[in-house]
Amino acid sequence: MNLTSTMSVIGYLVSRNSRFLVLFLTLWFGVSSFSVWAKQEVKHLTWAHVYETSEPLHKWAVWAAEEINKRTEGRYTIDVFPVSIMGKEAELNQSLSLGTIDIIYTGTSFAAQNYPPIALPDLPYVFRDYQHWQKFNDSDLFIELAEGYKLASRGNRIVGNNYYGQRHVTSNKPIKSPKDMLDLKLRVPNASIFKMFPLAVGANPSPIAFSEVYLALQQGVVDAQENPLPTIKAKKFYEVQEYISLTGHLQGAVISVASDRLWNMLSDTDKVIFSQVFKQAAAKVSADTRQSEKDLISWFEEQGVTVLTVDRSAFREKVLPTHVEAKQRLGADLYDRLQNIR
Repeated sequence: MNLTSTMSVIGYLVSRNSRFLVLFLTLWFGVSSFSVWAKQEVKHLTWAHVYETSEPLHKWAVWAAEEINKRTEGRYTIDVFPVSIMGKEAELNQSLSLGTIDIIYTGTSFAAQNYPPIALPDLPYVFRDYQHWQKFNDSDLFIELAEGYKLASRGNRIVGNNYYGQRHVTSNKPIKSPKDMLDLKLRVPNASIFKMFPLAVGANPSPIAFSEVYLALQQGVVDAQENPLPTIKAKKFYEVQEYISLTGHLQGAVISVASDRLWNMLSDTDKVIFSQVFKQAAAKVSADTRQSEKDLISWFEEQGVTVLTVDRSAFREKVLPTHVEAKQRLGADLYDRLQNIR
């Protein structure tokens, strides 16, 4: 109804009965107010992580946020907070459980504090290669582990599994064999499963928060650290480390986790949208990370870093016997099923 028509109706009602005018205005402004309120009802969500803005994890989180906003016609907006702005990884996991953060990236070793079997993929040399990890990611075993985590964490759910890359050792001395790691102070994430590799080869694991690693290396608090090549570049560890030894001791992954509070507020239609976008984002992260791994060796060499190819079988022989205890603790059947994925 245009302004002229509206005024004509109002004039007519005034001429007939003021009570009709009151009723008309009440209905008119009530409908208008509801329309404005409905348009403004936007749910604001928070996605937090500890990674750099240059990494695929952040790039595709931003894409996912924009895609969800578009597919829900603006009903949801997601702000993505990188580089530990919202806290370190342990704090992010706690905030997710408290419902103060809606979505996080976290390592499976942190998620394992709620459900230990989810840490199986973090066992050193548990995967043969990247293809083995891919098949695990598409397997019933992964679905089963994700369901176990959801139950143990009171509804928080894994909505994406992002390939993080093979983890390699950086140092200021050449490391070509396990004996070169004796007594080496090696920074690891603050989760017990990451201590397995250094302990197996005689190094001293030193848990330090991710945001503090560069300074710890620069000041000599630790001698070395281990991370995938894209992370070594993004965090600029190559500036304070002369060597990268391609130990490939872990096929790292980072999971995307949505809070129970968020999931319960979604309609069935929105759950499908969120699930599809999270899965697509994880696939894009994995593809970018894998390609980056292939491209970065020559890039590091151009920066003056010495990249060493090592005999991984020698490291593997030292590490595999240490799986016995973890296998029993995390589930022998689950461990065997993972090993038997072909």
